[in-house]
Amino acid sequence: MVYGNPSFDCAGAQIHAVCRQLATVVTIDGVIDNDNIERVTAFAKRFVLAEKAFLLDLSGVTSFTPQCVSLLYALDESCYDAEVEWSMVTSAAVENALGGVAAGFPVAASVHDALHQFAAGIDERRRLLPLLTKKTA
Repeated sequence: MVYGNPSFDCAGAQIHAVCRQLATVVTIDGVIDNDNIERVTAFAKRFVLAEKAFLLDLSGVTSFTPQCVSLLYALDESCYDAEVEWSMVTSAAVENALGGVAAGFPVAASVHDALHQFAAGIDERRRLLPLLTKKTA
């Protein structure tokens, strides 16, 4: 019997999701390749939730083929459709596979940094809200 928040095994990649106050954090460790990319994408997309930022932690990925960039495009589209911010933390394997493509995706140096960025965005919106709701006389 497994208690808590289990990991999902996707043919070489382990996926673990945690819903935090600021964001849903999906951590993927291991190998992401052509054999498991569809399953990994499906599992990751199911954790994109309305009104909750999404963080993809790929820092434990040891192998990432260039074709697996489709995962990032799928998550970008899902987050856009759900109207939520997202970011990712990469590993050396992911950075090497992406080359210059990573510049088009939101990247943070660490999970902590990404959560800090999400918090700063919330604070900024809260700061601007009174200005938007102020009545003009």
